[in-house]
Amino acid sequence: MNGRIDSGLGQIVIDTDVITTYAGSVAVECFGIIGMAAVSMKDGLVKLLRRESLQHGISVMITEENKIRLNFHVIVAYGVNISAIADNLVSNVKYKVEAFTGLEIEKINIYVEGVRAID
Repeated sequence: MNGRIDSGLGQIVIDTDVITTYAGSVAVECFGIIGMAAVSMKDGLVKLLRRESLQHGISVMITEENKIRLNFHVIVAYGVNISAIADNLVSNVKYKVEAFTGLEIEKINIYVEGVRAID
């Protein structure tokens, strides 16, 4: 389902791929996030995604009430408090995605799939 905003002259439709790409770019800017993770269901392997394929580590759902739900699969930096990383990610993504889309974020789930040392 796509996000919809009713303007005075018509309707604005925002595709979930646009939200996914923007949310991914905001997420990798956050302190402590090494990158997005792709989890292989077949063999349970976690793979660090490059910047071009951030969309695979995020899923976006638009609810019936036209609110956004985000799921992030991330790889975090070793030695940084995971709770602090999650709080930073939630506040940055919530603020920037709501300002970008004009839609409200209902829920953000963060799945930490791995830990990597900072190079």
